[in-house]
Amino acid sequence: MGLNLNPFTWWNGATLGTWFGLRGKTQVGEDELGNVYYEGGKDPNGLTRRWVIYNGSNDASRIAPEWFSWLHHQIDDVPDRALPPQRTWEKPWEPNQTGTRLAYRPPGALEAGGHRIRSTGDYEAWTPDA
Repeated sequence: MGLNLNPFTWWNGATLGTWFGLRGKTQVGEDELGNVYYEGGKDPNGLTRRWVIYNGSNDASRIAPEWFSWLHHQIDDVPDRALPPQRTWEKPWEPNQTGTRLAYRPPGALEAGGHRIRSTGDYEAWTPDA
């Protein structure tokens, strides 16, 4: 169709109303996925308002944990300054894989073939006569 629906649909990114609402707000950072974070103004509780503009589809699982903490006022400053550097034993953040072919499938799950390891003999089935 060729029509740019981004100004009217919230699931494809920020709408025109969001962009107008961000006028005068401060861009405070960007994560490794290209999501951009803003802050400015106060909410009714006196907390600074914070926003994320997604790079791509609007999916809350695409926000890294450190930026999630910043958005929800769990840390006061941006993650680069407020958090210690990542340790060598920490795994890098990954987006939620639920609903994709990369989702975890435990042994015995129907999607993984439906076959589970046989029990080792410590299980005794219940019967009503017992």
